[in-house]
Amino acid sequence: MRILITGGAGFIGSHIVEAYLQQGHEVLVVDNLSRGRRENLPPGVPLIVMDVRDPALRSVAADFRPEVLNHQAAQVDVAAATADPIEDASVNLLGTLNVLQAVARAGVRRVIVASSAAVYGEPERLPVEEDHPLRPISPYGLSKMAMEAYVRWLGERHEIEWVILRYGNVYGPRQTIVGEAGVVARFLRAMRDGSRPVIFGDGEQTRDFVHVADVARANLLALRRGAGGVYNIGTGREVSIRELYERLGRLLGDRGEAEYRPPRPGDIRRMVLKVERAARELGWEPRIFIEEGLADLASRT
Repeated sequence: MRILITGGAGFIGSHIVEAYLQQGHEVLVVDNLSRGRRENLPPGVPLIVMDVRDPALRSVAADFRPEVLNHQAAQVDVAAATADPIEDASVNLLGTLNVLQAVARAGVRRVIVASSAAVYGEPERLPVEEDHPLRPISPYGLSKMAMEAYVRWLGERHEIEWVILRYGNVYGPRQTIVGEAGVVARFLRAMRDGSRPVIFGDGEQTRDFVHVADVARANLLALRRGAGGVYNIGTGREVSIRELYERLGRLLGDRGEAEYRPPRPGDIRRMVLKVERAARELGWEPRIFIEEGLADLASRT
C-alpha cells in the first residue's frame, strides 16, 4: 500500500513507519520537525518538511496518491493547549481538516487517526470503554473529540473508511519530554542528570501506560481491519505517577526524592482503558507491560 504518514518523524510516528516498512508498504512522511527528527526515520524514507496546515499539502497528496492516510501529527501538550487553546485548535482541528481534504481529493481509501483518552475527561467508571461519554476537561481533549467528529464526517461524505485509535499514555524509545505522556521520559532524564523528578499533584493520579511498539502494531492491524471503529489502545492496567517514579527508582538505583508541585489544569485524576474491543475487532492486545517496558528503557540510559 502507499501510505502517507503525518508526524511520521515523531516519537510514535517513526515506530509506525518502521512497522509499515517491515511489511513492505510504500511510505511518505510529512512532518514539520517541530517535535520530530530526521534521524528517527530509517535511511531512504522520503520526508517532506511541511506543516499539516500548509495548503501545499494538497499537491503532495495529489502527487503521491496515497491509498491510506495515517494521521499522527498533533499538538500533544495538555498544559500548552490550556495556555494557548487557539494554537491547539489550529493544529489539531484546522491541520486535520487540511490533511483530510487533501487526501480525499487524492482518492484515499482509508484514514487512520490518532486520538486520545483525553476525550473521556474524568471517567464515570473504570476501566473506560469506548462508549463512555465524551466529556473532555482540557482544550486538548476538546480538539481531539472534535477531530474525531470531522473524521466521521469525511468518511460519510466521501465514502472513505476510517479507524480511530484512542491512545493511553504512550511511552518508549525516542520519546521526548513534551506533554503529559512524556512523564516517563522526564523522569528518566531527571534521574540520569541527577536532578529531582517533578510530580504534579500528590502522585496518586493514575494513567494507562502503553508501549509504543504495541501502538505501532495497532496501527499496522488497522490497515486492513476495524473500518468504522473506535478503539482504545492501552493495557487495562492502572498505574499511579508515584508508582511509576518508584519503579524507575528501583530500576536505576535510588536517584533521590521527587519534587512535588501543584496539579496542572486539565489533568485527569484517574484513567485506565478497557481494550477488549480492539482484541475482538482488530486482533490486537498489548504485549509489553510496564515492568518490561520500563526495564528496557532503564537499560538504555
